[in-house]
Formats: sequence, C-alpha cells, structure tokens
Amino acid sequence: MIDARSRWIVSTDWLAGHLDAPDVVIVDASWYLPTSGRDAAAEYRAEHIPGAVFFDIDAIADTTSSLPHMLPRPEAFSSTMRKMGIGDGQRIVVYDAVGMFSAARVWWTFRLMGVEDVVILDGGLAAWRAEGRPVSDDIPDRPERHFTARFDHGAVRDFSEVQHALAGNSAQVVDLRPAARFNGTEPEPREGLPSGHMPGGISLPMPELLTADGSRMKDADGIRAALAAAGVDLHRPIVSSCGSGVNGAVLNLALEVIGHPHHALFDGSWTEWASAGGEIEDRGPARGAA
Repeated sequence: MIDARSRWIVSTDWLAGHLDAPDVVIVDASWYLPTSGRDAAAEYRAEHIPGAVFFDIDAIADTTSSLPHMLPRPEAFSSTMRKMGIGDGQRIVVYDAVGMFSAARVWWTFRLMGVEDVVILDGGLAAWRAEGRPVSDDIPDRPERHFTARFDHGAVRDFSEVQHALAGNSAQVVDLRPAARFNGTEPEPREGLPSGHMPGGISLPMPELLTADGSRMKDADGIRAALAAAGVDLHRPIVSSCGSGVNGAVLNLALEVIGHPHHALFDGSWTEWASAGGEIEDRGPARGAA
C-alpha cells in the first residue's frame, strides 16, 4: 500500500545537510490560534532555523475578505514570493514551531499555487531545537526570484460548493476541530462564533493523525486507521475543514501520504460556515455570549 511520507516530509538530518544549498529555501510557517497568547512573528524574529524566511499566514492572504487568512489571488501570491526570494526551481522546506500545526497550511498553499517541490520538516522547530541544531535571529535578505503561480482550482472549495457537496452527498466533509467544538459542548476560539457542526460532517480531531506528542505525522498505516475509526470512506472524495482553514490542511497532507488523490480544503472552514448562515447541528453558545 502507498506510503508517500518521504515524498512530502523531510528529516532534520536532511535539512541540516542542505542548509547552505542554493536551491533550498526554508520557510517558517508558524501560526497560533487567537486565544494562545503567542506571537509567531515575534518568535521568528527571536529564533528560527538559519536562513528561514517568515510566511505570515494572516498577511499573505486576501486582505479584502472579512474572513481570516483566506487565499490570496495568484498574482498577489507570486509578487509576494518574488519579494521574499522564493522562486521557480527551488525546493521549499516548510516548518512550524510546534511541529505539525500550521506548516501543512503553507505547504498546501504552495501546492495549490502549482509548486511541485515543497516539503515539510518532520518535527518542525521543536525537533530541530531538541536535537541541539543551530538557530538564528538573523533576518535573511534574499534576492528576488521569479515565481510562477499555476492555481489549482480543484484543490479548494468555497461555501456554496461545500453546501452542494453535503446536500448531494458528493463528498465527505471531514472536520479537524476538537470533538467538543464539533459537538457544540465547547465554544469556538473566535468571539461571537457558535460551535457545532455541518449536517453530515465527520469529526476527525487533528491529533488523531499525529504522533502522541503532536509534532509529527503518523505513518500511512496509522493515518488509514485514524480515518477508518472516524468513518471516512477512502473510495470517495474528501473535503477537509477546521476552524479557519489552517489545521484542515493536515488532513490534505495525510491524504497525500497515503495516495488518496481526491481531496480539497474548505478555505473558509467553520468560520465562514457559521458566519455565513450555514445550517448548524448541535449548535453551542458563542464565546462571549451572555
């Protein structure tokens, strides 16, 4: 059975041996939930893998949208990547500070924009530091590179497409939020947003796809077991969802690891669904509600 983990995930040993390779660019994709009290950009400035550039998920986005970190237009993405020194023909290595939290969203964004050679660092910065490898506070000034975006419309779904998929049972919508938020027993981290789930949605909390410490993707057998336990049918298309389109990409990565080709991500995820009037089952109270 397919296990393409080595196609999409590289080891710390591999990266240590390629830190100075001219065709490798390292991207810090750290991001945290609004309630975490952590500042990813400040942490990057204080400490990062040498040579890494910072990918601000909230800024490299459609800033005209009222929804958080929605995908930017391809031409805007190309312009930003060019200025960051990321271009065609490079191998892009993405990591986050936790290990496997937000890196998959940036990996998925590059894939959606047509990049073939983009991988995730196994264990992220946490594993890198635990192994005593070098870190830096130097902000690299990379020369501009030409970046060609080739937008893959099949890899992303919007509100109406998800509505139709659920109504027609044409795809499974798999929700990676914690089970308590899916079940409406705990509030969402964004104030004013009710918890609950879409009718027909499948709950698969993100940690079920990860190792016990939450820093690494399970192997293919572990991924398949987690999907089976959640009731996901691998013979059918899958749309991933989460709170705001970040953690959901962990499922897209997992599906690539096991060779499941028919998957996409609901970019606006629960934030769009709940704020745009989508039907909600097991509706829970919104954070901050009386």
